[in-house]
Amino acid sequence: MQIVALQYDIVWQEPEKNRLKISDLLKNIEIPKGSLIVLPEMHDVGFSMDVKKTAQTKERLSEVFLKGIAEKYKSCVVAGVVSEPIGKRAANECVAYAEDKDEIVRYRKMHPFSLSNEKDSYIAGDSQKTFLYNDYKITPLICYDLRFPEVFRYAAKEGTQIFTVIANWPAKRRDHWLTLLKARAIENQAYVVGVNRCGTDPKLDYSGDTIIFSPTGKCLAKLGDEEQVLVHEIDKESLLKLRESFPVLKDAVHLIT
Repeated sequence: MQIVALQYDIVWQEPEKNRLKISDLLKNIEIPKGSLIVLPEMHDVGFSMDVKKTAQTKERLSEVFLKGIAEKYKSCVVAGVVSEPIGKRAANECVAYAEDKDEIVRYRKMHPFSLSNEKDSYIAGDSQKTFLYNDYKITPLICYDLRFPEVFRYAAKEGTQIFTVIANWPAKRRDHWLTLLKARAIENQAYVVGVNRCGTDPKLDYSGDTIIFSPTGKCLAKLGDEEQVLVHEIDKESLLKLRESFPVLKDAVHLIT
């Protein structure tokens, strides 16, 4: 299956401008049917705590746009969105749409980022989600979730083969981003697709570093700090052979839930 990961400088709280940017990035990429297209956390507004500016209306235009991409490219789209308002707050979510289906997953970020007081604006989720696409079991996670390995381990024990980690991860902690993504791949014998934004917002700089790690922790493809699309083919057979020949997950008897 081909992974198509979009890295771009998210225009602050401007959904329509970001949709145009995404469309321009995709139009020159050859995308085979059945690809996995991944966009960053809060893909069309940026990591803003201003729910009045970020929350979707009942029309859910952010998700209408994502569904349109899935239909156009006959692929699955995974991206971060903000829910409709839930009282005074909303939810920082990751949704997935496939070409021939309605929504196939909706995951709510379980670990709000305390340094940004995210929990004051966004309600935390209470469970992870896994979906099946193109014969792969995929678990989407969001940014700060990366620092909590127990979430990954539980999903891996349940059969997850690909983790997507979508983020607005700041440049000043880029070493943590790269190190933790690699660790999650190695310890769970899974593909890990880390998709980050680049550029700046009113508070932070972002280094990009969108990357794919193999189940052995090998860097398969990586972007720098500019707007770009990462395209790479992954192979399920090699993952299955690794898990059979080196059964780390079978030996993981101490499971935190």
